[in-house]
Amino acid sequence: MGDFNHPNICWRDNTSGHKQSRRFLGCIDDNFLLQVIEKPMRRGAMLDLVLTNKEGLVGNVKVKGSLGCSDHEMVEFKILRAARRVHSKLTTLDFRRADFGLFRDLLGRVPWEKALEERGAQEIGLIFEDHLFQAQEQCIPTKRKSGKNTKRPVWMNKELLGKLKSKRKPTEGGSKGR
Repeated sequence: MGDFNHPNICWRDNTSGHKQSRRFLGCIDDNFLLQVIEKPMRRGAMLDLVLTNKEGLVGNVKVKGSLGCSDHEMVEFKILRAARRVHSKLTTLDFRRADFGLFRDLLGRVPWEKALEERGAQEIGLIFEDHLFQAQEQCIPTKRKSGKNTKRPVWMNKELLGKLKSKRKPTEGGSKGR
């Protein structure tokens, strides 16, 4: 846990418009971590985070008042000895049920030349991202991750796992295949 200072991260969608925050989200995802704070603390942002690698390991998270003159709020939580089975709050995009025709149509309706005219690269990126996420919200449903797949990255499917396992099997000479 700690003060990570990434105020522009949207924890509901695990997205951010800033490169450094996206790298931070990538690191969290690469290490199969979950962020368990649910309410913004400082000026509407979640800067103080509690990360865990096991759902149900951290519980009873409460945001308390400030300590002295600090602008930080105290976070109280319990580390549970035996991880309980908890329904996953982790959601991911369900591309199998996506309406890509509507997605393409919505983005095609945007008058891009007019919308991006006389804008800097940063502003163009934010405008594009805004339109992209609006279309995504309408066209790509989300689903909850559950069971053993909650720790597996979204891109890790059964086919890829099978290929990885077959690479690890010993070859005839007794050495492992690479």
